[in-house]
Amino acid sequence: MKKIPLIILTGPTAVGKTDLSIKIAKNLSAEIISADSMQIYEYMDVGSAKVTKEEMDGVHHYMIDEVKPDFKFSVSEFQLRADKYIDEIVAKNKLPLVTGGTGLYLNSLIYNMDFAKSNANNEIRESLRLELEEHGIDYMHEKLRSLDEESANRIHKNNTKRVIRALEVCLSGEKMNDFSKDLKFNDKYEPIIIVLNREREHLYERINKRVDIMLEKGLIDEVKNLLNMGYSKDLISMQGIGYKEIIKYLDGEYTYDEAIEVIKRDSRRYAKRQITWFKRYESAKWFNLDEYNDFNILEKDVLTYIENKIKLV
Repeated sequence: MKKIPLIILTGPTAVGKTDLSIKIAKNLSAEIISADSMQIYEYMDVGSAKVTKEEMDGVHHYMIDEVKPDFKFSVSEFQLRADKYIDEIVAKNKLPLVTGGTGLYLNSLIYNMDFAKSNANNEIRESLRLELEEHGIDYMHEKLRSLDEESANRIHKNNTKRVIRALEVCLSGEKMNDFSKDLKFNDKYEPIIIVLNREREHLYERINKRVDIMLEKGLIDEVKNLLNMGYSKDLISMQGIGYKEIIKYLDGEYTYDEAIEVIKRDSRRYAKRQITWFKRYESAKWFNLDEYNDFNILEKDVLTYIENKIKLV
């Protein structure tokens, strides 16, 4: 059976994925599946830098506003829905273009991760990994401490694997096999992976500026609205970068300036972790956006690369 070409356009937060993905989609008659762990939630627009209807420019997007903020969304749920949407896109004789920076979501399509054949505890593990990817090991180690102080004292926070295993035990009551060992490529798709990047200093400037723009667009009001709608601050969705800090500001734990600085700092750290993650994709083609003075030339180079790869599928 011939594999489906799956275009994956990824990169760290604030690098500039949205504009390019829409240009590429229009050129290739593609439809976009978002692989962003925050843009799946309704009402969480500003803090997730969600693509707007105007920005979509007529390109059909999937996995945007997919669920309510209190829905327990897992990696396996993303995989299930994304597979279905890809089939729908292909049935229209269009190309699927996955864009976003949530590495675990990308992995669920690139690799043969069969959740159906695994026990339910694997969903706990994947959810923990998603939390780790977004919030970092300090956050996860403190989470372990809140559940099992003895284990937290015994396990050093840098031993990421053991921290995650201990959390699994706390949340499921049983030990689990290492789900990510010997990952094999998905036999349904032929991934064409493009990673966008920038010089670190420029990327960090963009991240800081994006946070400022989120505040101008009403991030604080968005968080207030979510809380007024009855969504608990303890939800996974409300633990996203930008949301949890504003909640702490509203609760008086942070001053305004402290909250903003922590959002910027944690966003920069997240971008660094994302870049490390994407370096694992050995077949990926990297594009440094700072090497392009003209967006049209970047667009042309990326299109040429994709078209050449599709011919080989």
